[in-house]
Amino acid sequence: MTESRRADTGNSRPAAQQPAWPDPELLGEVTAGLSRLPELVFAEECDRLRERMGAVARGEAFVLQGGDCAETFAGVTADAINGKLRTLLQMAVVLTYGASVPVVKIGRLAGQYAKPRSQPTETRDGVTLPAYRGDAVNGLGFTPAERRPDPRRLLRMYESSAATLNLVRAFSTGGYAGLHHARDWNRAFVTDSPAGRRYEELADDIDRSLRFMEACGVTSQQLHAVEFFVSHEGLLLDYEKALTRTDPRTGYAYAGSGHMLWIGERTRDLDGAHVAHFARVRNPLAVKLGPGATADEALGYAAGLNPRNEPGRLTFVVRMGAERVRDRLPELVEKVRAAGAVVAWVCDPMHGNTFVAPSGHKTRRFGDIMDEVQGFFQVHRALGTHAGGLHVELTGDDVTECVGGDDVLVEDLHRRYETACDPRLNHRQSLELAFRAAEMLLDPLDAPGGAPSAGETPGIGVSKGAR
Repeated sequence: MTESRRADTGNSRPAAQQPAWPDPELLGEVTAGLSRLPELVFAEECDRLRERMGAVARGEAFVLQGGDCAETFAGVTADAINGKLRTLLQMAVVLTYGASVPVVKIGRLAGQYAKPRSQPTETRDGVTLPAYRGDAVNGLGFTPAERRPDPRRLLRMYESSAATLNLVRAFSTGGYAGLHHARDWNRAFVTDSPAGRRYEELADDIDRSLRFMEACGVTSQQLHAVEFFVSHEGLLLDYEKALTRTDPRTGYAYAGSGHMLWIGERTRDLDGAHVAHFARVRNPLAVKLGPGATADEALGYAAGLNPRNEPGRLTFVVRMGAERVRDRLPELVEKVRAAGAVVAWVCDPMHGNTFVAPSGHKTRRFGDIMDEVQGFFQVHRALGTHAGGLHVELTGDDVTECVGGDDVLVEDLHRRYETACDPRLNHRQSLELAFRAAEMLLDPLDAPGGAPSAGETPGIGVSKGAR
């Protein structure tokens, strides 16, 4: 299975991480059908998110972006989607109320069905098959039939994304996402945890504030509805091109697959097809920057993806790892600022902190996650720049995939290890992350972001501490 091929983008640039579809004719039929379907998101929505991200870039707001590492078709259920939405809304309330900062809410939802892979194949017991690349490409089961890339899955990706978006829109505008229901979001979760109890106290404060506002005759639609946007990695160019639409109002092209698209660490070649394709669309964009990213590359993305230097157009999502964020991030931020490039800076504390436990489970230490978040805040505070947000992999379910936080020991990993790809924070850990991040927003130098939590043990759950 090849790791790259020539993409049909009109410039014949190499496209990394594309599946080797075995039936090009079937692929053409599927993408032609997708190109005739309605877009999943609309230009006006993308423009509104670009405005909100402009506030983040100017230091006036904070962005919270989260969801599954890889969505699955089986996971498109009302309970699963509502659980993720409630978790994100709870985190946003903690950040907004705890740190007095507006929070832009973006889900890794309605499109995160494909994943890049470090190796094109997987070998088990002497049998080698194509790697699992997400439900949009092939199946997780280790059989030749399951692992064969099937372009018809792109159509199912569209249908699953549409179903998810329908629920997201109903949830966010139907009243249940309003602050009046902040306490109700917690009733679906286990509350006998430190983070759960802290949230209940915060919900009490919100209730009192709302009653005071209502007694004063203050009403606002904003209290009953919430802006919520969706995003995913723009990995599969056949799918992304098929859903690109021209807005009749302006003549601009928009990616109709999601409000925000990001270009991943493995596909961010400045001369590659992904950068070339997304430079054409008007959506807000992000680029993932790992520890090997250089300042010249960052400036290249700013010039190529945001030539008008428009606030909100470009976000850099840094995924350095707890050990390297304090060393690698300052140069990038300083040189981008010196060049006058207006970007939002967001921390992905998940991908640089993955390791394999003795049980064979891929996992992450909650202490390391928090250490990277704290390092991210400390770098920006030292430079006088804005720590703009968090990008995390999480679920509303009671999974045991990341070690530490409130309740997960390394020996617990097998209990509910359900991810299709990388380990996610469960709802307790997500809420604890939000409380600690709120403290860092108020005082990033003194907040105990890197301190170990209950359930962390030396060598497994204890971070290296703040440096």
